[in-house]
Amino acid sequence: MEKHVCIIGILVNQKSENAPKVQQILTKYGSLILLRSGIPYSKCDRGIINLTVEATPDELDCMTKELSSITDIISKSMILANDANQLQICSL
Repeated sequence: MEKHVCIIGILVNQKSENAPKVQQILTKYGSLILLRSGIPYSKCDRGIINLTVEATPDELDCMTKELSSITDIISKSMILANDANQLQICSL
């Protein structure tokens, strides 16, 4: 099945309580993650996680649904490239 290159943004509210749950999901889907960066908002007990992933539509859907199933977590995704294989082809 064709894989997409996607960006996923995750807002983690109640970070002290929810970070372990989010980390468990990210570990489960770790093979899909190309890049992960995060910004802590410790004063507000929040955090923002940015992911770049290479995933099939089903994998992306499952991952974002699992993340969004956690109370106080907001997860949004955006497809950057419909066919990841096309990004590996360079014509000179």
